[in-house]
Amino acid sequence: MSILLTGGAGYIGSAVLERLLAAGHEVSALVRSPENAAIVEAAGATAIIGAADDAEIVRAAAGAAEGVIHIASSPDVDAILVPAVLAAIEGRDARFVHTGGIWIYGSGADITEESPFQPLPISGWRAESQALVTAAPNTTIVAPAVVYGDGSGIVRGLIDAARGTGVAPTVPLVGDGSQHWTTVHLDDIAALFVLAYENRSAHGVYIGASGANPTVRELGEAIAGAWNIAGGVAPESVNASRERLGADFADALLLDQQASGGRARTELGWAPSAASVLDEISSGSYSPSVVAEPATGFPA
Repeated sequence: MSILLTGGAGYIGSAVLERLLAAGHEVSALVRSPENAAIVEAAGATAIIGAADDAEIVRAAAGAAEGVIHIASSPDVDAILVPAVLAAIEGRDARFVHTGGIWIYGSGADITEESPFQPLPISGWRAESQALVTAAPNTTIVAPAVVYGDGSGIVRGLIDAARGTGVAPTVPLVGDGSQHWTTVHLDDIAALFVLAYENRSAHGVYIGASGANPTVRELGEAIAGAWNIAGGVAPESVNASRERLGADFADALLLDQQASGGRARTELGWAPSAASVLDEISSGSYSPSVVAEPATGFPA
């Protein structure tokens, strides 16, 4: 039997798929399109074409699998998929690893799994699905910090916004840039998903944070240095950030969050070891020698 994976063609899901296959697991990936089916099949998975918010498809696929890892988490999907998966694995020795999020905790200088929820509109929907998952046996939730690496993600958005600001560009910060972002490399968070699945005693929430918590200003200054951006960084007002990025997204990026991922290290033996986000900017996947073309990022 194989593991059912959602989001296997996406940013985090493709890294999880690679890790699962490297560890010797068979994987069936639920994807929406023939194009995504080709991506996961090229990686070595079996594709199941169907919607993650189709309860009948999810129940059948989960019922035929040895366990489920759900990466393609969203409000509409989770409302249908989570109950369907829990029904399909009830009474079976099957694991379910769900994806949570760091933003549900709000701002905090030492965020742990015991920290109270302080959800914003962009993250409040997670509380209901997480409660359903944690109440069931054989379940685990991985809550990623801000994921970086492979030249993509939120950090790429900062770079693209800077690159689009004109002859003497600046790196527009989110707010004044004093807020911390708690971060984790794509490879390290993929490793945590696999550990959470393989460790059958794992239960509850594991925050996937490397312990590196740079400020947005530090990220912006690293980008300006790596890309020789003459204007340096450009703080902006909260209202300006909300207008540029949309209120809900900006409010999440304005959170001041620091976390260490200590529970995952202690209980699961997770040992994040990839390059830091600042190193990735200066000489890794976000450096000018690697990033050749703008991606869809933040508005300038």
